[in-house]
Amino acid sequence: MTALLPRLAPTLRSLSDLTDHGLISAAEAEALAPVAERYAIALTPVIAEAIQRGAASGLSNQFLPDSRELITHPLERDDPIGDAPHSPVPGIVHRYADRALLKLVSVCAVYCRFCFRREMVGPGKEGLSPDELGAALAYIEAHPALWEIILTGGDPLVVAPRRLHDLKTRLDAIAHLGAVRIHTRVPVVAPERITAELVKALAGRLPVHILIHANHAEEFGPEARRAVARLVDAGIPLFGQSVLLRGVNDSLDALTDLFRTMVSLRIKPHYLHHGDLAPGTAHFRLPLAEGMALMRSLRGPLSGLALPTYMLDIPGGFGKVPVSADFFAPDGHGGWWITDPHGQRHAYRDIVETPY
Repeated sequence: MTALLPRLAPTLRSLSDLTDHGLISAAEAEALAPVAERYAIALTPVIAEAIQRGAASGLSNQFLPDSRELITHPLERDDPIGDAPHSPVPGIVHRYADRALLKLVSVCAVYCRFCFRREMVGPGKEGLSPDELGAALAYIEAHPALWEIILTGGDPLVVAPRRLHDLKTRLDAIAHLGAVRIHTRVPVVAPERITAELVKALAGRLPVHILIHANHAEEFGPEARRAVARLVDAGIPLFGQSVLLRGVNDSLDALTDLFRTMVSLRIKPHYLHHGDLAPGTAHFRLPLAEGMALMRSLRGPLSGLALPTYMLDIPGGFGKVPVSADFFAPDGHGGWWITDPHGQRHAYRDIVETPY
């Protein structure tokens, strides 16, 4: 096996990088060229090293490209959760009355192969200009019903602490806001970025809650654990959000390990998302009925403290709902009727590929 990457090695961003470090073969690289042309590749050193060490396929399947990403089904969408219809100005998604997304950047530390924004993120899509950010903040200030701003992207924690501090200061000055939430993968995939300077940048009037995206217990290596502790010890509440993924965490044991690991690190599991209908991701998705069965199997054997809510974002921009009998009903033809938060019903069909 190839020697482990040096600690300060750069992020791997090409098929040749993956080949040079023994993560794929030359033959695989040739076959994967069309995938790399369409979707960005990025593996940080901590993730690449974990895969090199022979860590669970729950890591490699998330981050290494796969030829099945070029198979797009007719019901898959470039904008699977419908951000665009709710985006009044660049960077803002205002779907719910009291909260809005602020998509600060369109780049990430790593690029997940199942990403629901995979058509919108990547190199060359850097995010908001200063003028666009100013317009986004003006929109927030002009809508007093907004109480919570959710920083997302891309990954907002890839930006410099100085820039984060500036943004946090400007949000703190908007009187009607009551909270800031950050959605990020950085603590587990680039833990060296969670510095004292970054933590200090998040201080101020508005409380910050961080939702850490992790899908497998193996993502929480020693450095990630230290980064998480740095955030919690600074008084920042942490929550976990994960995606149910075939070949990654689609078993009772994998989910149990993931959620127990989160709780042991003082992260409250919040959401387990059903896979969105992003192009080329059918091989990751499970049928809804299979996801429901997994959640039923967790209840009882797993502490209630470690149980997240199983959620689906209704395609087309109609909002998130728990995958439960309160919102889901079989349509009698192998599909589902889903009731959105406003009481409207929508048809949904599973789009999945043959299991691994």
